Amino acid sequence: MNRKTFYITTPIYYPSDKLHIGHAYCTVAADAMARYKRLQGYEVMFLTGTDEHGQKIEQKAKAAGVTPQQYVDNIVKGPRGVLDLWKLMNISNTRFIRTTDDYHVESVQKIFKQLYDQGDIYKGKYVGKYCTDCEAFWTETQLVDGKCPDCGRAVRDAEEEAYFFRLSKYADRVRDLLVNTDFLEPRSRVNEMVNNFIDPGLEDLCVSRTSFTWGIPVSFDPKHVVYVWVDALTNYINALGYENAKYDDYDDFWPADVHFVGKEIVRFHSIIWPALLMALDLPLPQKVYGHGWLLLDGGKMSKSKGNVVDPYLLSERYGVDALRYFLLREFPFGTDGNFSNEALIGRINTDLANDLGNLVSRTTAMVGKYFGPTLPGEQETDPALDGELEAMARGLRDAYEGQMEHYAFQNGLAEVFKLIGRANKYIDENKPWVLAREEAQRPRLARVLYNLLECVRISAILLTPFMPETCAKIFAQIGAAPEACTWDSAAQWGLLPPDAPIAKGENLFPRIDLEKELKELEEATKAAAPAEETAPEYITIDDFSKVRFVTAKVLACEAVKKSKKLLRFTLDCGEAAPRQILSGIHEYYEPEELVGKTVVACTNLAPRKMMGLESNGMLISAVKEEPDGSEKLHLLMLDDQVPAGYGLC
Repeated sequence: MNRKTFYITTPIYYPSDKLHIGHAYCTVAADAMARYKRLQGYEVMFLTGTDEHGQKIEQKAKAAGVTPQQYVDNIVKGPRGVLDLWKLMNISNTRFIRTTDDYHVESVQKIFKQLYDQGDIYKGKYVGKYCTDCEAFWTETQLVDGKCPDCGRAVRDAEEEAYFFRLSKYADRVRDLLVNTDFLEPRSRVNEMVNNFIDPGLEDLCVSRTSFTWGIPVSFDPKHVVYVWVDALTNYINALGYENAKYDDYDDFWPADVHFVGKEIVRFHSIIWPALLMALDLPLPQKVYGHGWLLLDGGKMSKSKGNVVDPYLLSERYGVDALRYFLLREFPFGTDGNFSNEALIGRINTDLANDLGNLVSRTTAMVGKYFGPTLPGEQETDPALDGELEAMARGLRDAYEGQMEHYAFQNGLAEVFKLIGRANKYIDENKPWVLAREEAQRPRLARVLYNLLECVRISAILLTPFMPETCAKIFAQIGAAPEACTWDSAAQWGLLPPDAPIAKGENLFPRIDLEKELKELEEATKAAAPAEETAPEYITIDDFSKVRFVTAKVLACEAVKKSKKLLRFTLDCGEAAPRQILSGIHEYYEPEELVGKTVVACTNLAPRKMMGLESNGMLISAVKEEPDGSEKLHLLMLDDQVPAGYGLC
């Protein structure tokens, strides 16, 4: 038996907080591709999951007063967590992996040991720069303006004993893979990888840590935990049963046909991942596809920036299929795309309500009005009027396939909507309401309506990967049997039986009043946001205990332009990323004398803007009367040996 298999993966998402529509973008794309391949008759393995280890998770769990496992369990399995979101978005993944799964831990430890035994992993000492948010080490030359080149946040000095993977050993082979094959797409990403990372000199990769414990222990040196990328990247083979007894699918599905990843992690998937596989002497995936970001107001969506879009709210208002369609129709998959509510509502009104919804509604309504539930068998074709529409419908599947095979989802959808648009024009050209006036024209009227139903049938087949629930409703309305809804049938004209039972159903996509909806959506967004608490006039000790005071190291301090009072502090508060706080003490201190000092900060004060900059907390100070009678503001400072992030009580 000749099995056709297809293996597609998303990144495993980092559950430091609830996921948002930016994460859903990649997963919906992978789901559409998986459904498309199933439609073609492939046996599909579709993998997604969560990357649950690391220092940031450990710190977030500590701040929340729970264990790291409890923290990630809540994000993954809790209400409106990752699993709930994928269920909401109708994601048809075959498998879901968590890096805390026992079988994954088993595989990672075996892989790490094999690489160590064969000399591809060795013990050394890491000295350099570290970004906690990205969990990435950097050299001085890789920093951009002294900050992390991926997220733009401040980095810190790091030095610790660590194991290293001999990434440099595989630099030439990886370079050849990128330059001389189509392993990485879009092609524009290749030059970035080669010029920025390989040609300047590919350094060996730190693959263990000792400064935190939330990770997979190195089996032969348990004070070390396996560092993120060996843990995370190997999920793609471990989920198939590599080096574990949980599954037995490796031989059937590896190598993967495509890894869908966001462009910010292309480096890890196109350089580190193939090098690891080369070291393990395993086949390489067929392709890594680095898609663009979903932007809001020109910036990448991020919880830390507070600029995320809630997919639950949008799905509840417009339906999941409308949201899925918009995400893959509005922008090319390989480039960044700006999300806006106006654009979403515009697509719903134009494509889904006016074009698709209108075609289905008008056609089924006219069949019911003029003939009852079924069309008559006697029909009259007019080649001059029908030929163009029929030819377009016959050729649609091949045109659509050509786009889908290159992950050009927006173009594949555009091909379908060309036929839908032509069918709506066909209604106006043939004027069924005029044909219905004469009994002699009834055979011609029947053929016009049949042609429209066939266009609807073929369009719905090809839209199924994107809007599965909507297309199921369409098939029911036009009476299409399962055998007329297959991939093969999408290339054939005339498969809908003339006596198929037609039933006008609900309006698939009601038109939306843009101005009214934007106002209601704004109100709904505000209502869904957590309410701000108003401080009482008098507080109790319980109220006071809510205030979080921590020790903070001053990493940097500078004067705020156009302000005589404000200083801008960059502080290490023991959190995942440095914190910015503004304080009006420039009258009493110069910035350079504060760098390196240990101060006290309130870190759960609501952020506020001053001089256009956001201050995330408050520094604690006191007023002291000077000998000359004047008053001076003094920052509360501690011994410089006190570590950052200690809570005060």
